[in-house]
Amino acid sequence: MFRIYNHYISRTTVFLIGTEIFVLMIAFYLGTGLRFLNQMELLPFTFTSLLPVAATFTVVMVTSMAAMGMYQLDFRPDLKDTLFRLMPSMLLGFGIMTLIFYLLPDLYSGRGILGLVMLLALSGILLTRAAFLKWSRLGILESRAIVLGIGSKAREFIDQTARDPHRHGLRIIGFVPLQDEERQVPASAVLPRMDPLVSLARQHGAGEIIIAIQERRGGYLPIQDLLECKLSGIKVTDSVAFFEREQGQIRVNSLYSSWLVFGGGFDQSPLRSGIKRGFDLVASTLLLIVTLPVMLVTALCIVIEDGAPVFYRQERVGKSGKTFMVLKFRSMKNDAEKGGTPQWAIADDPRTTRVGRIIRKLRIDELPQIFNVLNGEMSIVGPRPERPYFVNQLCQEVPYYNVRHSIKPGITGWAQVRYGYGASLNDAIEKLQYDLYYVKNHSLFLDVIILIDTIEVVVLGKGGR
Repeated sequence: MFRIYNHYISRTTVFLIGTEIFVLMIAFYLGTGLRFLNQMELLPFTFTSLLPVAATFTVVMVTSMAAMGMYQLDFRPDLKDTLFRLMPSMLLGFGIMTLIFYLLPDLYSGRGILGLVMLLALSGILLTRAAFLKWSRLGILESRAIVLGIGSKAREFIDQTARDPHRHGLRIIGFVPLQDEERQVPASAVLPRMDPLVSLARQHGAGEIIIAIQERRGGYLPIQDLLECKLSGIKVTDSVAFFEREQGQIRVNSLYSSWLVFGGGFDQSPLRSGIKRGFDLVASTLLLIVTLPVMLVTALCIVIEDGAPVFYRQERVGKSGKTFMVLKFRSMKNDAEKGGTPQWAIADDPRTTRVGRIIRKLRIDELPQIFNVLNGEMSIVGPRPERPYFVNQLCQEVPYYNVRHSIKPGITGWAQVRYGYGASLNDAIEKLQYDLYYVKNHSLFLDVIILIDTIEVVVLGKGGR
């Protein structure tokens, strides 16, 4: 994993992006050359003069593919899903490039070139993905690790593999038992203990030891063995740091207070806050300008179907536990909570209007929160603001839930793009683990990644209810 501004990106993803940048640049130059194949003496371009438009095309296409989730950790590396996401990526990229040529005619490279370049790019990306699929199945790009422990925390690695069997990049070779530890992993996955531990790692070609034990006192943790592994170039990783790195979340059941106090991250400095506020103001202003026609049409549709009011205001918990009134398009009937007790939204909620189902699916109902951002109550990116009724429940039942209130809530966020809609206690715990990752590692770089991923959520309607 590479760490860029506190955010982890896998080596495979970096290598894939680098390869596809090269492929897209080649596709642009090759397409231009084929377009003027019979008129080379009339070719109005040179390699250098084409570089700005070729670079623009490459950036647009990589961003479009990222917006369709093609570089996400949970992206399934099969050609059917690749083609399913690549086609809208190409259409999005084609539309953006057409708009760029219209706004910046100096970049226009001639008729027919863009279509030919897009065809070559599509073929090149498919071939690249096919090669990566082959390499991932052969394990060429995988690193290998051994888990120290066979108890409940070690069981999480088995459960994670079962939930995401297509995930590549790291292979768990097996589990090493410790003294008086109850086994909760399959017996077939347990490795025979070999002293010293460094010899076992070398025998299996492991480059990492992951510590997954509940109790670290009483002499159970083989400190000397782990120190020898580290001095021999074998990485030693805590399970909390492992899931932070590999899954983009911080596991609540593995946290302890001293880690929060003495660990890195959780930057709430005035500089970071100032940068984030400046970004919020610029992004929310642009978003308001772009989405104003959509908001006007939405307001009209709500009035036609269910009458006024168009908006509804609801109390939510913000930074430092302070409450504010969030503004959203009304997507439910006026008597949605006539009993007076707040309720979790459910799939196919009967309280939702027909217009409401559409705007929830496309997240259009969230757009009025732009005004909350301009007022300084919210950010563009941050944890989802919850209602005080649910916050009081969750603070009692979920450890460290209040940590997410150390920053402003957001219209979109890491939990929203990684997990989707939450409507239960278990969902709240899962989303909190992503929120904790964001609170610990938030940066302008991560905010941009989340905004790009949000495009996929809107276009594919992921998680809306």
